[in-house]
Amino acid sequence: MHLKQYYLGCLAHASYMIADERTGLAAVVDPQRDIDQYIADAEANGWKIQYVFLTHFHADFLAGHIELREKTGAHIYLGDRADAEYDFNAVKDGDVVEFGDVRMTVLETPGHTPEGISILVYDLKASDTQPHSVLTGDTLFIGDVGRPDLLASIGVTADELADMLYDSVNRLKELPDATLVYPAHGAGSMCGKSLSKETVSTIGEQKKFNYALQPMSRTEFMALVTADQPEAPDYFVHDAILNRKDRSSLDETLQKSLKPLSVDDVLRLQNSGAQVVDVRDAADYEGAHLRNATNIALDGKYATWCGTVLSQDRPIVVVAESGGEEEAVTRLGRIGFDNVVGFLGGGMGSVGNRLDILARTERITAATLADQVESGVVAMVVDVRTEKEWQAGHVDGSVNIPLNHLVDRVGELPQETPFVVHCEGGYRSAIAASLLEQAGFDNVVDLVGGFKAWKAHQLPEGETATTGCMAQMA
Repeated sequence: MHLKQYYLGCLAHASYMIADERTGLAAVVDPQRDIDQYIADAEANGWKIQYVFLTHFHADFLAGHIELREKTGAHIYLGDRADAEYDFNAVKDGDVVEFGDVRMTVLETPGHTPEGISILVYDLKASDTQPHSVLTGDTLFIGDVGRPDLLASIGVTADELADMLYDSVNRLKELPDATLVYPAHGAGSMCGKSLSKETVSTIGEQKKFNYALQPMSRTEFMALVTADQPEAPDYFVHDAILNRKDRSSLDETLQKSLKPLSVDDVLRLQNSGAQVVDVRDAADYEGAHLRNATNIALDGKYATWCGTVLSQDRPIVVVAESGGEEEAVTRLGRIGFDNVVGFLGGGMGSVGNRLDILARTERITAATLADQVESGVVAMVVDVRTEKEWQAGHVDGSVNIPLNHLVDRVGELPQETPFVVHCEGGYRSAIAASLLEQAGFDNVVDLVGGFKAWKAHQLPEGETATTGCMAQMA
């Protein structure tokens, strides 16, 4: 038996391929949408991918089950409670898929979602009674469990799922301590609140160190796993629904989307309502960019923030460094944003000296900002990190408007006098500045290096207080 983990850092997503050397058959579990790596490994080893499992309908990415079906003829397997448009094999508790020396036994483990399953993997050459590992999807993470609050908008309450999760977690605790735990996500995922950076553990280790696996009553567990969950991006519901649908493949999307456009084509589309997303680094974007473009750099949590601030219903045009267009479109496709209509051919170099369509964003260093705050030149410092981050430490006198709420709260910001936006290191504040430009603000300045730079200069930090501009200004 061969078991390989594939880890996609930008989405903190783990997928798996389990192959049997004797029969040459393989299964892929929770694949990402761009499937070339699974195909390449299978071809290199002479394996045929015959099975593709989804442990549940993922909300934070669009899975590659349709792509694998189209490319390899693999059969799709879902939990018995799943409802999907495409043909699939429904597996219930105790069902077995066996090929050669590999046995995959299904455990129904609802809680993150109603249809959630885990998969016990046996290497039959080693033992047919002791599992080698358990692929836990989003039911059990390293250091955490799957959040039960993502499906309220489609009819399942957090309490109902937390009740199911309690039973599922306790069932997983009964597995042998040596059983390897392979989850579908690691640190950085919003499918839980305190996921470890580790990507593999054992049942025994999790029983010792995972807060959610400690002895407690059902009521205590339900309260614990529903509390203090991070706010989920709007696209999560979109993806959870799209993973049920028989949709276009990523190859079809890329063929449609990777079209070079002239500057005039881009402007015409923008004037008709298209979203222009500039994926260059913040410094390059702020030096010069197309007016009213949204900056979401590839070097960061690109997909998460695209899913948060862009719309699935309006066309998208990409502006990238030459050669970066395919990565930008592929990563949008990973979260089900198939509405890209092209990219600026030649990148910003094609704009030339057309200053009338260009804008720039002012930047400021921490030391200069401190001087300007003291002298009253800067009207306000706006921290676009989460409230939890702001509470842990912030620029003295700053106000907190998390980035995902910024557009809805622009009425709290000064229209005339300069104000500064910042985040932890500069990634989110560049997004914020671009959104504010689109909202009509031309008085926004971005703090270079964010709060990290402020701390590095040992500049004044504020007391913990009520967040929000109105509270600060009162």
